[in-house]
Amino acid sequence: MADEDIETYDVEQIQARWLPVWDDLQPFRSGVDGDPRPTKYVLDMFPYPSGDLHMGHAEAYALGDVIARYWVQRGFNVMHPIGWDAFGLPAENAAIRRGEDPGLWTYENIAQQKASMRRYACSFDWDRVLNTCDPEYYHWNQWFFLQMYERGLAYRKASNVNWCPNCQTVLANEQVVQGLCERCDTPVTKKKLTQWYLKITDYADRLLDDMAQLEGAWPEKVLLMQRNWIGRSTGAEVDFVIEGRDEPVTVFTTRPDTLYGATFFVVAADSDLAAELAAGTEAEAEFAAYLEKVKQTSEMDRLATDRDKTGVFLHRYAINPVNGERIPVWASDYVLADYGTGAIMAVPAHDQRDLDFARQFDLPVRVVVDAGEDPNGTGVATADDGPHVNSGPLDGLDKADAIAAIIDILGERGTGKASINYRLRDWLISRQRYWGTPIPIVHCVDCGEVPVPMDQLPVTLPPAQGLDLKPKGSSPLGAATEWATVACPRCGRADAQRDPDTMDTFVDSSWYYLRYLDPHKADGPFDVEAAKKWMPVDQYVGGVTHAILHLLYSRFFTKVMYDMGLVDFTEPFTRLLNQGMVVMDGSAMSKSRGNLVKLSDELAVHGVDAIRLTMVFAGPPEDDIDWADVSPAGSKKFLARAWRLAQDVTSEPGVEFTTGDLELRKMTHRTLHDAALAVETYRFNVAVAKAMELVNATRKAIDSGCGPADPAVREATEAVAILLSLTAPYTAEDMWRLLGHAPSVARAGWPEVDPALLVQDSVTCVVQVAGKVRDRLKVSPDISEADLRELALATPGVVKALEGKGIKTVIVRPPKLVNVVPE
Repeated sequence: MADEDIETYDVEQIQARWLPVWDDLQPFRSGVDGDPRPTKYVLDMFPYPSGDLHMGHAEAYALGDVIARYWVQRGFNVMHPIGWDAFGLPAENAAIRRGEDPGLWTYENIAQQKASMRRYACSFDWDRVLNTCDPEYYHWNQWFFLQMYERGLAYRKASNVNWCPNCQTVLANEQVVQGLCERCDTPVTKKKLTQWYLKITDYADRLLDDMAQLEGAWPEKVLLMQRNWIGRSTGAEVDFVIEGRDEPVTVFTTRPDTLYGATFFVVAADSDLAAELAAGTEAEAEFAAYLEKVKQTSEMDRLATDRDKTGVFLHRYAINPVNGERIPVWASDYVLADYGTGAIMAVPAHDQRDLDFARQFDLPVRVVVDAGEDPNGTGVATADDGPHVNSGPLDGLDKADAIAAIIDILGERGTGKASINYRLRDWLISRQRYWGTPIPIVHCVDCGEVPVPMDQLPVTLPPAQGLDLKPKGSSPLGAATEWATVACPRCGRADAQRDPDTMDTFVDSSWYYLRYLDPHKADGPFDVEAAKKWMPVDQYVGGVTHAILHLLYSRFFTKVMYDMGLVDFTEPFTRLLNQGMVVMDGSAMSKSRGNLVKLSDELAVHGVDAIRLTMVFAGPPEDDIDWADVSPAGSKKFLARAWRLAQDVTSEPGVEFTTGDLELRKMTHRTLHDAALAVETYRFNVAVAKAMELVNATRKAIDSGCGPADPAVREATEAVAILLSLTAPYTAEDMWRLLGHAPSVARAGWPEVDPALLVQDSVTCVVQVAGKVRDRLKVSPDISEADLRELALATPGVVKALEGKGIKTVIVRPPKLVNVVPE
């Protein structure tokens, strides 16, 4: 293509021309009363306002935009809103560094991102913007909290929690990634605090079972991650009497059939039970020293299989309920306080961690399942099935029968029962930071916990000025004496104290998709009638990093709202698309690696459309994009070439498309058909490739075929403009202008495909020998495998290539490929 094409295609001029027009037209406004179009709700995960948009945003919003714009073209009333997940640590940390209110930093970044989104031509409905740090939003966080509190789903308890020493705040289990804080990568330790929880465990079964609604519509990887995180296990609860203790201790086990092989008992070192059992024994001092070491050890290290086992004998004994044996009780860090009951029966012959512990402390190992190997000799526990031995009434039984039998025996004796356990723990929502939603509870010496009355919501944050926001392990709100001290809502006592913690910001994002229905609604969290019209979300787009955290919490909130009668569905997101990352030279972008690519720089050089097109064309959306391997410059050249088609068309708008070059018309209709199918199956790059092929065919028709006045050329060029409106909106709009139409091409409508033009008289079949192309055939699209094989073997190219060689096999993929493999 000649250089003058690039010069004529003036990116900056085109962007400047259309942005104010779109601002005036608002072509993506949704929900206008009386709109007869069917509804479609397309949602992008909303961003955190940590600065200007980056390359990851550019990819995510380009992909979401393809879907939203496509359904607008298909005649749907599409709601495609945007907002900001605006509370959280980055704003607070930035405020600490700058000595200013975190709100200033947050709102400045929101304004910057909003302006960048407009320039990036995102098809958002700008009438539906929300910020989670606005009191009109977090009012309803507090309302939901109180609704859950009233239903017993929000509660406060003392427990060992995940603690980030750097952020100086607690973390939910889901926010600990491989033993590190997901925010700052600091090793997470344990700390005993009294904290607020939401009882997500009450919904564990529904969270699992309702995944049946999502099969085939969510990535299987995400569903698997959630299943594993919830971790439903079937087994039995078994009661062990501890000598010198009135109440028995209950353990959960998936293998109650191995009870006869339990030779010692282990309690989590950081559990209350361990401290209770150690108190007043010879082990008390040794245990106290050991516990201090455990507190400094991350959970990831505690669970590591290659780590030496450690522990303290508590000089106490448990009684095995099936054979009456006294077995020693130990405290160790390889048992976790928050899994099951924080205590286990140790069966070293058939559990590797138990075996490692037994060998470390010379404890007995008894085989009760005959799997052909003796762990005493091999050092390897046998978890395989086999007939039971050394197990009294269970001897000779297989696993299933033995489990059923032992559960019956335990039930008859009153020492156990069948049970289900979950890996999932209740959601810890307390945070010891300022920039979040205040918890609407007042603590009164006389009344205890008192909910803030609904008519006193929202409990707004006090001004940050004068507060020390530096992380120090306690909430800054506690130091805001004037704000914190309040009359008890129940008894009026004047010295009651507001709860000093704020909520986990994942509370904010657990229901925001409903607030978009009416983001300024003052008398409720969302419009219940509008939810019946728009919800659940038809298409959600976002990163797989939120597979457990945000998505699981949103599913939980939705089920709670269903039980409250607020919504008539149980899953919030019908379809889910996870996009990959944008990397550079195979690595995540970062300043420290020297491979950071700034979106603003790329936009300045290549223009918005070229960047958007490059993101979409790079590959399947779920794959990572290596910016070193793509060519925004090439995208810009292609767009100039497409734009020039509109400049060259000479037929008038409104011309009948029923006449004209038949082959070009066929290609246009095939392209529209195939591109629609590609978009609806997330193969956006294929849709772009189809548009590129149509541009080439149309250029050929103009320059050396039917000419620019042929109606088929206008039909093809208008189709190109509509196709490009999904990925390159500025270019598409300018093409639409050159073609004589009023804006906006975004609402032009998807051209109707003529089925008669999709019928192919013949297709080209490539014939290979040993993977190399040797000939081509024109064949019927419905040719049989046998006929195609015969024709291919008779072609001159194949005959020549096989001279003197036999045939090992012939691979036939009708109607487009035959590969002959010689001997």
